[in-house]
This record gives sequence, structure tokens and C-alpha cells, in this order.
Amino acid sequence: DGKSKCQCSCPFDAIVIDPVTHRTHIDPEKCIDCGVCAEACENGHIMDKIQFIPFAHLLKSKQPLVAAVAPAICGQFGEDVTINQLRSAFKKIGFIDMFEVAFFADILTLKEAVEFDEHIKTEKDLMITSCCCPMWVAMVKRVYKDLSQKITPSISPMIASGRVLKRLNPECKVVFIGPCIAKKAEAKEKDLIGDIDYVLTFDEVKNVFEALDIDPSSLVGEPSVEYASKGGRIYGRTGGVSEAVADAIRELFPEKYKLFKSVQGNGVRECKEILEKAQNGNINANFI
Repeated sequence: DGKSKCQCSCPFDAIVIDPVTHRTHIDPEKCIDCGVCAEACENGHIMDKIQFIPFAHLLKSKQPLVAAVAPAICGQFGEDVTINQLRSAFKKIGFIDMFEVAFFADILTLKEAVEFDEHIKTEKDLMITSCCCPMWVAMVKRVYKDLSQKITPSISPMIASGRVLKRLNPECKVVFIGPCIAKKAEAKEKDLIGDIDYVLTFDEVKNVFEALDIDPSSLVGEPSVEYASKGGRIYGRTGGVSEAVADAIRELFPEKYKLFKSVQGNGVRECKEILEKAQNGNINANFI
């Protein structure tokens, strides 16, 4: 029907062609920053903003630089590469330290458990979480607006990590490292600007390692306090948030745990289906 591949890939018809100039542009009111179009665009006209160059300038500035790594980092640089070896690799680049965002996910897990206790009184009540995913939150706020009041008022573990680390050391710059380009858009949200200074994807970090001839698997690992739990680390997999919050509710509010019934979506299509059911009142769950 004359649509480009990127237009066909967009779940919310946010890619528009100007009828006069015939130029393609993205409607910011419809775009949820999911990044699907960047993968679909065969000409490379749509891509995530690479932050390697400004990051390199930051390294040269000699400011204290902290790496905040997403829970999904385990296994990204080889099955046998440990979290301690990655800490050594990041220090070799020029970071003063590396922290697991899984620890801050643990903090958010406790908050979400308290939110569940406060908001869910009956089986018919509904709570929407997954504060760690900006694409999901944007989808609810921009497309399924009727459900926006059901979202818990929680920042993401990424933002929490930046705020806590900068409270501990106001001079430091925090670089988040994760799997998703949507995090780059989240860091630029008006009320979040300054919490995270730069966002690098795992692919970008692999390029940095290669450019500097750093092989994490060959390094002696640098241990740290084991501060992140299993609950925080499983945030990186489908259903991980639900499992972590369920465990916290079971421990903190055993009576309320009887009401807990979760459902989760993996990917844009499943998320849309779940939200449409919730909007129509046809969902058999109270925790999305």
C-alpha cells in the first residue's frame, strides 16, 4: 500500500510522510520510543543516537565516572565472564567503579510491594507497574490514557541509581549501560534530565572494549560487596518484575499476597493486547 518498512513496523503509526515534501518524520505525540523502526529501517535513516563520542570526551575530562549496569548484563560479554571481571573491564576503560542497577531494582521492588498493599483492596482493583520500561509507561500514557492513573508513581531503577550515586558523590557522572535504546529517551525526559548523564547500549560498550583492546574474559575480577539480590537481577527477563514483587508481597504482606494475580507482556504486541483487555475490563489479573 505504499508504506515503507519502517512505517509498517511502527505499532502506533507514528511515522508520517509529509504529502508536500514527501519527507518522513516521526510524530512525537504518537511515538513511544520502542526502537522497532530503527531495526526495520533498511537504509539506516532511523537509528539511535550513538553517545560514544561525548562519552569519550567525558573520559578525557578526568571527572569521576561511574558505570551503572542493567541486570541484563550477565552473559552479554560471554557465558563465562563474571560480574567481577566486568568491573575490572570498566575500570580499565576509565570508570572509578561499576554498580549493578539490580540493587536499585531491589529498592523499587519493596516500593512496588508497598504500593500493591495500598492500592489493591479487592480482586477487581488494578495496578500497572514495570516502571523500569519507559516504552511501556509511554504506551500507557499516550495511547491507553484511561489506564494512566493505574500506573504506580515510581521512577525506574536506572533513574534511582543515578540519583543515589550522585547524592553519595555530587561530582560524579553516571553512565547507564543496558540493552535497550528506549533508555536514551528516558534519560532525556524533562523531569529526569541530569539523573543519568549518558546511556550506552551493550553493543556500544562492546565496540569500546574492542577499540581499547580490552577482553573481559582475560581479566582478573575485582570483587565487590554482594549487595544485589536474585529479585533485582531477574528484572532483565520476562516475568522477572512480577516474580520479584510477588516474593516481596508474600514476605511483607502475607494476607494481601492471597489477592496477587499477575500478567506480563513480552514485546510491544503482547503489551498492546494486555492493555486493550485491561481497558475493556476483560483482564484476569490485578498486577500488570
